[in-house]
Amino acid sequence: MNKEMTYEEYTREVKNCILTDAGNCPVTSLLAMLQGKWKFQLIYELCIQDPIRFGELRKNIKGITNTMLTSSLRELERDGLVSRIQFNEIPPHVEYSLTEKGKALLPVFYEMTKWGFQYIP
Repeated sequence: MNKEMTYEEYTREVKNCILTDAGNCPVTSLLAMLQGKWKFQLIYELCIQDPIRFGELRKNIKGITNTMLTSSLRELERDGLVSRIQFNEIPPHVEYSLTEKGKALLPVFYEMTKWGFQYIP
């Protein structure tokens, strides 16, 4: 599939069954990367404040546990969407930021935001 196709070309091609080399929908792997209750909120927080420290993330995301925050950040880091920088100072701290791959998702989030404002009261 040509990654530079227009939306009109995409809609024509999707009717012809666009598949990845693995034989599935090209969006499946992205949705798997972002699945979970907290990942969208984490990416949103990283859009607002980049870089951001672990404690600030925990404070800004109401209801998330330390374990879930750590797990979600590790998964986003594993998938190349978030980078983690550890500072070996006193006191030690860690900062998280979006990678170039993560920043490339921002236009997608923007379109989803527009859709949400239009269709969700």
